[in-house]
Amino acid sequence: MTIALQQVREAPSEGLDFDTVRPIHAERSEIEAAVADAELPSLLAALAMLTGDERLISEELRPPLPPMGATIAPQGGMSQEMQVKARALSVAAILSYRNAGCPAPAMPDAAFLDRIMKFLAKGAGSEYLPLLRHELGLPRDIGAPTWRKSELAPERDFSVAVIGAGLSGVAAAYRLRQAGVPFVVFDKNPDVGGVWWSNTYPGCRLDTPNFAYSLSFAQKPDWPQQFSRQPEIRKYIADVADRTKIRSNIRFNTEVVAMTWDEVAAKWNVKVRRADGTSEVHAFNAVIAALGLLTRPLIPEIPGLETFGGAAFHSAEWPADVSLEGKRVAVIGTGASAYQIVPSIVDRVARLSVFQRNPPWMLATPTYHDDLKAGMAWLLRHIPFYGRWYRFWQFWIAAEGRFPLVQVDEDWQHPVSVGRANERLRQECLAMLEAQFADRPDLLEKMTPAYPPGAKRMLRDNGVWAAALKREHTSLVTAGIARIEKDAVVASDGERYPADVIVFATGFTASDYLAPVTIVGRQGKNLHDWWAGDCRAYLGVTVPGFPNMFMTAGPNTGLVVNGSAIFSAECAVEYSLSAIKALFEKGAAAMDCRMDLFEAFNDKVDRENLTKAWGVATVSSWYRNSAGRASQTWPFPLLDYWRVTQKVEIGDYELIDPNNDK
Repeated sequence: MTIALQQVREAPSEGLDFDTVRPIHAERSEIEAAVADAELPSLLAALAMLTGDERLISEELRPPLPPMGATIAPQGGMSQEMQVKARALSVAAILSYRNAGCPAPAMPDAAFLDRIMKFLAKGAGSEYLPLLRHELGLPRDIGAPTWRKSELAPERDFSVAVIGAGLSGVAAAYRLRQAGVPFVVFDKNPDVGGVWWSNTYPGCRLDTPNFAYSLSFAQKPDWPQQFSRQPEIRKYIADVADRTKIRSNIRFNTEVVAMTWDEVAAKWNVKVRRADGTSEVHAFNAVIAALGLLTRPLIPEIPGLETFGGAAFHSAEWPADVSLEGKRVAVIGTGASAYQIVPSIVDRVARLSVFQRNPPWMLATPTYHDDLKAGMAWLLRHIPFYGRWYRFWQFWIAAEGRFPLVQVDEDWQHPVSVGRANERLRQECLAMLEAQFADRPDLLEKMTPAYPPGAKRMLRDNGVWAAALKREHTSLVTAGIARIEKDAVVASDGERYPADVIVFATGFTASDYLAPVTIVGRQGKNLHDWWAGDCRAYLGVTVPGFPNMFMTAGPNTGLVVNGSAIFSAECAVEYSLSAIKALFEKGAAAMDCRMDLFEAFNDKVDRENLTKAWGVATVSSWYRNSAGRASQTWPFPLLDYWRVTQKVEIGDYELIDPNNDK
């Protein structure tokens, strides 16, 4: 039996019923055991909302949230005395709720809800409240469009193409459906999921806490782990697509290959290619490109690769029928995918050669592979909206996250770090490395980065990487690769590493936004020719000369130390819907970003990126493009991106009337 929370005065997300809980029949001892496993700050918030008891969010229980370093303080830094009191109050509140028959909760008034949010969000001023309400999603889905096409432009013929059916594409499709705007989603894969459909390599999982890695309008309270595996994430996306009723609008096995702006009709002619090789062209008034960053595998050009006699493939294209049992395997790369693959296959292979260009900085995460504690899982199943408050807590912890730790101090002189806080983070990470490799000084030397933390992606680690490298049949190669032969990879020092299988864990063409789609805008302007490898956009969403084309995960929207890709994607989607609304209100056919604002915005972003570790370091990273510019990263606080994307400023755009736009 479950309780559907029907008595909440305003449904958080119409049509989505993730917020279901089971009634409580447990004895006090079971409840006490569950609370012992709880993440207390968010439990206090959930119970305060459930009971209205302000003692649960009193100042003396407010988590102090000490600054984040290489690790996060347990329970938000609450002292043992605070934790004891919090657990006692929580048990009493749950017993009271149980004894009352577990009634579906009524929503508290806005002022009380704000006080609960501020209890968790230490230091948040009133300017943060709209953002925080959006992320909590109560009492309603804040990001939902408050307008309908049937009200603003009932007679107007207007349709939108969404490219991609990953999380961003699903979010865009749902928002369009809420607004009543006709749309079609195109995806080259046979099902939804994007990168979570295509990446099936051993060990594939999140390295962002998955409660925060979920859509604000579809908050899942029953994740089995803190960092879930690929099948669980893929299932979540499929579930959202089903519950939002957008699946019937998706054209699977259909890849967008070209887009051309029709000056006369003020529409995009979108050419698609089906799996059988046939093509067709469809006209749309607008396009939302939700292609993502990490979709096109990058395989380096290595002499002799074509002569290799075994299986060679990219981690994102892992063959379903490949067998590694007893094989000699070479893994090229030591980034995020390699960190998951190597420990997952080390016990299955006869020999493992790992080729490293630059060692990654690691963040100690002892529970990285663990299931949620039993008590925590029980609470998420039984306490109304606990999952939302836990997601909110994770979001706020990461809102500024390690942002201060990557700041450049102009007066700081150091051969590696870029500032005082950055050096503190480096020392914490070094201490962890030294502890892991104390018995292997040869590996410690190879595993110690010579660049500042934050200059490239920092990886999660629970000790399995070090354990895999220490195995007798594992070699960590740092000499570089000279060539590949029929049955071996040859290092630049001449050492030969026999191989039956080569795995390229070499990342993606992350800076080639919207590739390989050919995009031709106004006056024949070719987007990729104009970008020339240095992709830029206004707010990461629009580009001058390409009207009514909107992007999610666009240039300089990556949140790499403070927040998740889901946040910036939702911001971009909601901005795109705001733009479509403005077109209806103004009666305009299209809008085109002003060049002066585009240039001013990108100049501002570039200047700020040079104040961060990733902007000044020279180490190779997907944060930077081939020109060396930080083209992926958002260098300002989350609140800044939230503010600039909440509503289209119509003055930022030239409105197009097709009768006068020749």
